Amino acid sequence: MMLTAPICLDSAPIASSPLLDLASTDVDEHCENLGRWRLSYDQISGGPFMGSFTQLSLPRVEVFREVTSQQVRQYGQLGADSFGIGLPWQSGGEVNCNGASVTGAQVIACIDAEVDMCTPKGFELRGIVMSATLVAQLASALDIELPRGVWHQLRVIEMDEAPVARLRALLTMIYDNLSKTALAFDDLAASRALEDALLLEIMDMLPTARPCAAGRTTAARKRTVALACEMMLANDDRPVSILTVCKAVAVSPRKLGYCFQEVLGTSPMHYWRAMRLNRVRRDLRRCDDPQAGVYDIAARHGFWHFSQFSLDYKRHFCELPSETLRRARAAQRPVRAR
Repeated sequence: MMLTAPICLDSAPIASSPLLDLASTDVDEHCENLGRWRLSYDQISGGPFMGSFTQLSLPRVEVFREVTSQQVRQYGQLGADSFGIGLPWQSGGEVNCNGASVTGAQVIACIDAEVDMCTPKGFELRGIVMSATLVAQLASALDIELPRGVWHQLRVIEMDEAPVARLRALLTMIYDNLSKTALAFDDLAASRALEDALLLEIMDMLPTARPCAAGRTTAARKRTVALACEMMLANDDRPVSILTVCKAVAVSPRKLGYCFQEVLGTSPMHYWRAMRLNRVRRDLRRCDDPQAGVYDIAARHGFWHFSQFSLDYKRHFCELPSETLRRARAAQRPVRAR
């Protein structure tokens, strides 16, 4: 079905500065650049992090492009009453959402739901975020019955290829133009016309949406990983035995390894160490106690062998933990009046 009817619901005024374009060299800094999205990112793979986030704000729609260099786990919310569609653009590996990977004409849909997904190294995601209420209003105005199975959880959605291709073409056009000049989007009439085209494509896509049902094996692996992570991260202040975790979730070490590789793209021990390193880094960046040292903060997260911790930290974030703490304290230091 191809819609041609105009979208005529009331439009909100366009933002005075419609374009946000930020780059970062730190995963937490990148996360802070996401604006109102209430998401947390953990860097899973080791190496220098490079990220960028570009967002074009139209009257009722936000069009975004996100690039991350390292494997990342994203979790949280886009915001209350938010609807989002994401299209993997460039990828060095599989994107995993709730144990399901995205391929072909599939998209990632988040409608008033929690976000939890793992993205590979060298990943680019483009998409659209708007109000879930707006989507429901448009569907009612255009007499479209939305598939209820895509609401209230992050899902991999199968769509007809034609509307997905048209949306890809629109997003390509938008960012090609942004790279040349952003001034074209400052005009209110042009912004509303572009928004109208995007909304029509989305409303043409949604009736074809078919949630990709996770098989029993995939669902079981997701539950196993969730239980194991809950146990491991609840005890990040002391060493954890994989055998203890396996016993608690009733699987063999080999089976647990398969589950983690399928769902998170890494091994259980690598994931657990990466999560603890991310937590140490956050504590170092936020440390406001002048008496606290790197060792004190590392010990809170179960790192007792300090030289090995420093080596692991530098491999993961490409700087020593003392450098992270020194930079954080320099940023907190008040600037003296001349």
